[in-house]
Amino acid sequence: MSMNILVAEDNPHTRAALAELLRKEGHQVTEAADGLQAKSLFDSRIPDLACLDVMMPGLSGFDLCRHFRQVSPRMPILFITAKAEEIDKVVGLELGGDDYIVKPFGTKEVIARIRAVMRRCLPPEETNDNKISLAEDDFQMHDLHVMPRALRAARGEETFELTAREIRILQLLAHHQGEVVSREELFRVAWNEHHIPNSRTLDQTVSQLRKRIEHDPKQPKIIQTVYGVGYRFE
Repeated sequence: MSMNILVAEDNPHTRAALAELLRKEGHQVTEAADGLQAKSLFDSRIPDLACLDVMMPGLSGFDLCRHFRQVSPRMPILFITAKAEEIDKVVGLELGGDDYIVKPFGTKEVIARIRAVMRRCLPPEETNDNKISLAEDDFQMHDLHVMPRALRAARGEETFELTAREIRILQLLAHHQGEVVSREELFRVAWNEHHIPNSRTLDQTVSQLRKRIEHDPKQPKIIQTVYGVGYRFE
């Protein structure tokens, strides 16, 4: 499955090599040269997975992990470091990291670790707790043409890149057109987890999605808020 992956690494050669490797695997990659840039990119669009260098200017990988976990508790995070000390691994994993890559690393190792983390952390297409099977066929939401297989949506000649999670949110709303989809249901299907009290994850994801696909994000027509309950697509 193609994913939107954030790579935060201050070494330009390492960052470029990792980004190229992930793109060859079919993923969309957003690159950050330091911790502050990575935080800004994350806040503007939550990725499906993050690869964080431990030692970076501005904010360290550990600092970023703390912030990411507050917003997206289940997003897979891999740490990248030149240090092999056990203490770094322990600290990283205790902060919520899902795995560790020690530089220099091999191509096969990186791909294997990312695939393993994806299998552990990302929701399957259908589980015993999730009986809804969301089709991969293209569909319309007003004048927005959504293409799940391409991870894109289009309006006229304008194209919007979407993450797999954003696609599943749109699929669920379209599947229940005219009905209110609860926050709990959106979490269950898009994140494969139940609603987390006081979590900003869903609200921030929807807000960023609206900025890209709505004519007027302040008066949305595709993702309408039903206060206290969830969202609806009329």
